[in-house]
Amino acid sequence: MDSAAKDEMQPELSPGPEWPEQERAEQLARGAALKWASGIFYRPEQLARLGQYRSREVQRTCSLEARLKSVVQSYLEGVQTGVWQLARATEAVQGTREALSQARGLLQGMSQALRTLEPLRERVAQYKQLQALSHLLPRLRAVPSAVAHTQTLIDAQQFLEAYVSLRELEQLREDMWAPLGGLELPVFQGLDLLFEALGQAVEAAAGAAGKLAREDPALLVAAVRVAEVETGRTTPLGQVPRDWRQRCLRALQEGLEQTHFGSPLLPAPGALPGWLEALRVALPVELATAEALVAPCCPPQYNVVQLWAHTLHSGLRRSLQHLLAGPELEAADAFALLHWALHVYLGQEMMGSLELGPEADVSQLEPLLTLENIEQLEATFVANVQASVSQWLQNALDGEVAEWGREQGPNTDPSGSYYSPMPAIVLQILEENIRVASLVSESLQQRVHGMALSELGIFLRSFSDALIRFSRDHLRGKAMAPHYVPYLLAALNHQSALSSSVSVLQLDGAPSGALAPVEAALDKLQRRICRLVLEALQAELQPLFADLPSRQWLSSPELLESVCERTGRFCRDFGRVRNPTVQLLLAEAERAVVLQYLRALMQGRLVCRGADERTQAAERLRHDAAQLQQLFLGLGLQENAQCAPVLLALRELLNLRDPALLGLEVAGLQQQFPDVSEDHVSALLGLRGDLSREQQLVALSSLQAALPPSPRASRRALFSLVPAPAPAPASCLPSGSCARALLLSE
Repeated sequence: MDSAAKDEMQPELSPGPEWPEQERAEQLARGAALKWASGIFYRPEQLARLGQYRSREVQRTCSLEARLKSVVQSYLEGVQTGVWQLARATEAVQGTREALSQARGLLQGMSQALRTLEPLRERVAQYKQLQALSHLLPRLRAVPSAVAHTQTLIDAQQFLEAYVSLRELEQLREDMWAPLGGLELPVFQGLDLLFEALGQAVEAAAGAAGKLAREDPALLVAAVRVAEVETGRTTPLGQVPRDWRQRCLRALQEGLEQTHFGSPLLPAPGALPGWLEALRVALPVELATAEALVAPCCPPQYNVVQLWAHTLHSGLRRSLQHLLAGPELEAADAFALLHWALHVYLGQEMMGSLELGPEADVSQLEPLLTLENIEQLEATFVANVQASVSQWLQNALDGEVAEWGREQGPNTDPSGSYYSPMPAIVLQILEENIRVASLVSESLQQRVHGMALSELGIFLRSFSDALIRFSRDHLRGKAMAPHYVPYLLAALNHQSALSSSVSVLQLDGAPSGALAPVEAALDKLQRRICRLVLEALQAELQPLFADLPSRQWLSSPELLESVCERTGRFCRDFGRVRNPTVQLLLAEAERAVVLQYLRALMQGRLVCRGADERTQAAERLRHDAAQLQQLFLGLGLQENAQCAPVLLALRELLNLRDPALLGLEVAGLQQQFPDVSEDHVSALLGLRGDLSREQQLVALSSLQAALPPSPRASRRALFSLVPAPAPAPASCLPSGSCARALLLSE
């Protein structure tokens, strides 16, 4: 083909650069050439060498073209070789395809031939099975009778013989397995059920291990040996291992739990102590039986004693948890369970017995009762005991209150003091509950102790309220008590008995102020009873003091004799009050009489009309003070506890003849009785009837300049309990007394 034809066959090139990189390279090359040429031919003398440069560049261009042709030629030769190899590979692939097609046809023909030989193969397999059956047919004929005989052995509990027979039957089945190609003959279909029956029989024997160890240990040993042999045997491929050892251990545990904790019924209310007592006797016996009889029948790895102890512990714990999840226990049941679980169970009577080996130790296991269980039982016990104690105390109080209205006076003890068993009963109830709680734990004892003190405080308040109702009904006439004051005095003895014996409720090691609230309540009760007694005394004496002071009082001692007579009669039964309460009561009674006397003096009913009457009044005060002192000395009140000497101090105010010295007497009075006020002094000075306003002011001013009270001054309130009469002005001055303000205004 000529060059013209070749040019016609070439595609027409589109104008413009086909490759942007090529155009950029050409531009860079031309730029570089121009730069080189301008550098070379910059000077005119170098133009003469232009021919040399041209020829050298032509030579270099020819060299580059030759190298390019060589590279292109080698590239074209490589392409030609690759095309030839591709052609050869195509031919090889085509040949392989034809060979595979031929092989596929041959295989299809062989599969058809195999399908024609399949019946023959089945015939051969059947022939081999029949041949094997013909050799084993005598043994196969004996299989049904062997199965029946094995079942008989199992029913007769001949476990070793039954296991040997079953193993022979199983070996025969294994021998038939390979020749028959895994075919299971119908004659062996009941073999697995027979093995399961033997396993259940062994399991039942293990469940009754305690009983069998005592009655038939050989049977227990046979059952355990069968379980151990079967567990250690290597099972054929594809057969599930029979772990009869675990079944035996599980049966031992379940049988033991069923024996002691199998009943789903919880102990009835009140029956829990008996149930726990039965366990206290039975569990050590069970452990002793396990150690002496069951353990020798079992392999050492069974750890029979430890298994027995842990099983009994866990079964007992589950039973107790189930019991606590049911209805709330009564107080006796809660106490019995707490005491049994915390002291008896781990004590020497049961699991801590020295006769048991270390394998029976359960102290490191989870406790029978959790902290929440103990808290629940303690709260239940305290709540129930509190309800019972509250009811008992209320019944004791009701019985005591019922006696207050009877026709007979209070009972007395051999010493003649009023007596009632109520205080002893109250303290005995509380002390006994605290003592019983201490048998369980210190925390329960503290709970019951706090409850006892709380209930005692409630009882004392109820007792006080009952006395107030008793007094109110008597004074209002709703329920007149024939022996009102004696029963108040008997109540004072009850308070005294409680105060003297309440220390029995103090716990060892408890803070000293634990009984302070109860002691404060007892003191309050004592003050209340004394107040009721004194109110009755005041009611007796108030009509007698209506005429004191008066002209009749000045001239005759009959008024105070009547007071002393009635006071003596009223205080006659004070001797039936125990010491030291009787001294307190006599002192309060004596002060009440003196206060009544002072109130009468302060009323201003009498003003002396001369020196003779003042002397007579002073003498009357001395005589009355002596008479009152003699009266209460006779009743048993010590002289240093009496308030009647205040009348002697008042006598000096009336008996003083020089009014200028009244300031000294008033100051002395204030030193002895610091609670005396200006109103009291003004009222007392008013009895004299001979003082001017200025003299009274001078005497009252001595109160402001008086010395501090004497160390021997009376510390008991007297004048502060006596209201001093004073005219009621429009308003009282903020400083000073109403009496002084009245005198100044006049």
